[in-house]
Amino acid sequence: MNVEDMIIVSIDDHVVEPPDAFDAHVPAKYKDAAPRLVRDEQGCENWVFEGKVVAIVGLNATVSWPKEEWGFDPSSLAEMRPGAYLVQERVRDMNRNGVLASMCFPSFAGFSGRRFQEADDKDLGLVMLRAYNDWHIDEWCASHPGRFIPLAIGPVWDMDALVAEVHRVAAKGCRAISMPEMPHVQGLPTYQSDYWDPFFTAVSDEDFVVCLHIGQGLDAIDMGPDLSYDNFMVLSTQVSVLCVQDLLWGPALRKYPGLKIAFSEGGIGWIPFLLDRVDRHYVNQRWTGQDFGGKMPSEVFREHSLACFISDPTSLKLYREIGVDIIAFETDYPHSDSLWPDAPETLLSQCEGAGCSDEDIDKISWRNVARFCGYDPFAVIPKEQATVGALRAQARDVETAVISRREWRARYEADPHYEVATA
Repeated sequence: MNVEDMIIVSIDDHVVEPPDAFDAHVPAKYKDAAPRLVRDEQGCENWVFEGKVVAIVGLNATVSWPKEEWGFDPSSLAEMRPGAYLVQERVRDMNRNGVLASMCFPSFAGFSGRRFQEADDKDLGLVMLRAYNDWHIDEWCASHPGRFIPLAIGPVWDMDALVAEVHRVAAKGCRAISMPEMPHVQGLPTYQSDYWDPFFTAVSDEDFVVCLHIGQGLDAIDMGPDLSYDNFMVLSTQVSVLCVQDLLWGPALRKYPGLKIAFSEGGIGWIPFLLDRVDRHYVNQRWTGQDFGGKMPSEVFREHSLACFISDPTSLKLYREIGVDIIAFETDYPHSDSLWPDAPETLLSQCEGAGCSDEDIDKISWRNVARFCGYDPFAVIPKEQATVGALRAQARDVETAVISRREWRARYEADPHYEVATA
């Protein structure tokens, strides 16, 4: 396959919420309580909600920065590539990267809305969560039809409200929701609890994909206080294994045949070992009373799952054993693992190294996501205009050079995109 002929849909990217994200979607009586972006004396920008200050973290948007400038230190929109928070610039960057469509997880709100779950006033948290969903679906995604797969967040602390929100956003055309990886670390029942039955029923009825993004469940691992950032960043991908255990050995995947789970950013390397292990355990430890109805646990996992990777060149060589139909690709823009602007070349190199056929490459690069998410990639954009080559032809003027935070700030101050209040 030629790289220009590829079609790429990324099932895991991120959006840095702009300052006006909540403005048009919060009822008038709550306007003064809405999250606000405020610039501090050091020039860093922080979200303020219920009196709590939440920094914009530099590592959330490192695209085009020199690697020596990466870090968890506070940052601001001014220092970021505009595609992190401006949808029109995001689409231009997608074109340059040859990406037809993208699913975007929140930043300030938390990958599955934990910021609002932890609100002191839960009613206020629900209002702001719904406002975020409305902004994401009605503004970010709707502004460029066919280029985004909408992804909601849910009020996991209130089951009635959660079910209602699933149906509400479904009426807007959304068919995916981001949920906690390990809900018990957020003070909620595990996915083996019947607490989640109404939710699993709702998402099954609405043909939703439940997205479980890494980084949320790391508290399930007791790590020492003196360990490095490297532990956190590498181990976060392994929490997907713990997450699968909760789902697989509980009733959910057997009770709800239409339940669809996407394991976001966890990679695929853990899958072969885990499936060998659970199958052997099931056969060998029958005394535990598990019953998969004549199937093996690995079969049930594959029936319900989609796993995505950024760069797993060794693991991809086992794509047949994993199951090519459950593997998807992601670019992770604008995070530090992002492949921008060379995602097509990286993916093709990995696929060729694994011996993938053109049909297999298509499945991994777009077909599996389209099928799993109910997304028609060519409903708006004809196939011949959706290829890497066609998209890049629209983005020849997009700058791809490494640019320092200082330079981004200078450009922003010369032509600011937003007015941000000063603390």
